[in-house]
Amino acid sequence: MNQTTGIARLQNLDALLRMEHDYESAAYNRSLSAENISGRADEADCKYPVTICGAGFNALNQLIVTVTYESDGDELENDFEPGQPVAFFHLGTNDQNGIMELPFIGFVDSYKVGVIQIQLPNKSSLDSLQDRAKHHLLGMRVAIDDTSYRVMHESLLAVMRSDNEKFIHLRNTLIGDLHPRFRQMPPVSFPWLNEVQNIAVRKVVAAMDVAVVHGPPGTGKTTTLMEAVIETLQRETQVLVCAPSNAAVDWISEQLAKRGVNVLRIGNPLKMSDEMLACSYERRYADHPDYPELWNIRRTLREGVDNKHSHEKQNLLRRLRKRQMELEIKINADLFEQARVVSCTLIGSAYHILEHRHFSTLFIDEAAQALEPACWTAILKADRVIFGGDHQQLPPTVKCVEAARNGLSQTLMQHIVKTKPESVTLLTTQYRMHRDIMAFPSRWFYHGALQAAPEVADRLVHLMDTPLTWIDTLRCGFGERQNKAMSRLNAEEARLVVHTLRDYVEMIGLERVVDDRVDFGIISPYRAQVRMIRRLLKMQRFYRRLRGQVSVNTVDGFQGQERDVIIISMVRDNEKGEIGFLGDLRRMNVAITRARMKLIVIGNSETLSLHKFYNALMEHFQTYGEWVVLPPDATEEVS
Repeated sequence: MNQTTGIARLQNLDALLRMEHDYESAAYNRSLSAENISGRADEADCKYPVTICGAGFNALNQLIVTVTYESDGDELENDFEPGQPVAFFHLGTNDQNGIMELPFIGFVDSYKVGVIQIQLPNKSSLDSLQDRAKHHLLGMRVAIDDTSYRVMHESLLAVMRSDNEKFIHLRNTLIGDLHPRFRQMPPVSFPWLNEVQNIAVRKVVAAMDVAVVHGPPGTGKTTTLMEAVIETLQRETQVLVCAPSNAAVDWISEQLAKRGVNVLRIGNPLKMSDEMLACSYERRYADHPDYPELWNIRRTLREGVDNKHSHEKQNLLRRLRKRQMELEIKINADLFEQARVVSCTLIGSAYHILEHRHFSTLFIDEAAQALEPACWTAILKADRVIFGGDHQQLPPTVKCVEAARNGLSQTLMQHIVKTKPESVTLLTTQYRMHRDIMAFPSRWFYHGALQAAPEVADRLVHLMDTPLTWIDTLRCGFGERQNKAMSRLNAEEARLVVHTLRDYVEMIGLERVVDDRVDFGIISPYRAQVRMIRRLLKMQRFYRRLRGQVSVNTVDGFQGQERDVIIISMVRDNEKGEIGFLGDLRRMNVAITRARMKLIVIGNSETLSLHKFYNALMEHFQTYGEWVVLPPDATEEVS
């Protein structure tokens, strides 16, 4: 691929990004109407109706309004995360679809079920909100983050127009026909890493352009990447560490901070974990020894200077503004000079305080979940880039099917793995799963390369247990259905899941499960199924002693987690062999690999067997595990 082809690729990527933005905007505009507004209080991205029940200022002197809504307490997913933009609306008559939005955007300050606190831009927005509340039922929904799209478009344009020879070489290495370069380095080795992890660290240190740490489930990818960061800091003053989400940035930043690395966390404090707030730019700024003087100067400038003649007053104000600028520059410089790691999201790397900063090395964690334009935003600030992730797990979220099909869902890390294999180190020893649970995903997704560490290879919940059980509902006539939200539901299978969990706990022994803190995860690809299973569990007194030991969620909700026992409810049960969402095999890879010692799958073998992947998965269970065919009267037994 020559330079012209690389530019054409970026131009196509920009067009796909615009397609995605247009699709999301259109979906947002048609998502609400007067006809479908009722009963949306428990939805992930919309609450209606809501009540304004108080307002005040937080510790940062930001205007906060408290919003409440009715909830049954079973909110499966929540998009009202701190920092998310939100829009208020009410039913009106002037808008085409009967919905009128108020002309301002707020930001989520905090969330708990039934209560959300929103940061408002000014007093007039609060007045407008309270005035509308007198005459209308109000609602609120998560607004589109147009800023992220703008940043990514600008980044792609900058990548294409760059005339910096060093950056052009990096660009042509990543998406062109140049080969990655590696320095000859003295070998480094860490006794707490395995051989392949050490190889990965050495490749990262030696890379002049790009290196990839490909970490399948349980292989210690973040640990390896963290050691690579620390080793790089033996040779460089400072590095930039990014990830596509705030949660991922916080996770690796916390691990580095625990190792004694000075981390400066850039971004909106509302979106940071409590642990990382102490490392935030804002907190470090306020804790700087020169900040009290700066604060006093700012207060004086806001209040004006009394009892001074005009000329004398102007001179004083001029001196104060000069001193204010000196202090602001000094504090900012001190914070960056002291930091060894600067961390932020990929989009956050465009934050104004990083505008003129450049780094020798950029680390991107969870790179397989990052949109390529977001990666380029951070890459513009670096001489070389290190990717960490697994493109066989969850992909980035792309809502427009056409944009995804034409390449927007393909990540830059995937492209590097495919076109620059010499830059990739595949971690092969996993420390999570029993060898029989691991064997199938290893064969299907990782060319059979994974090996189970000795300490987990034969680990079971109970010595008489098996690591794999498939419960076949072929003869049960369960059947699936679609709910109003277009999600799939299999009520009889949901009851069977709850019954199966109880049987398993009783087989192990309730007292032992409680004492040993054996934990369980119930996973289904469908939200409606997850909701029903949660409700069924709440109805049974048996599970009260297991509170905190049983989690129920979608595949996405379990990303990055693991449990001793995993039960997967497949839901699909039809004569045509239609599996819909189950066709996303990377999500099923995530579901399977959450289990440490026991994996139970509940599903109709006939429906699933028409798909090559599931046919092979069932063969694996029949060979290495337990296969249970339920009788036709199973429905009566679990009701």
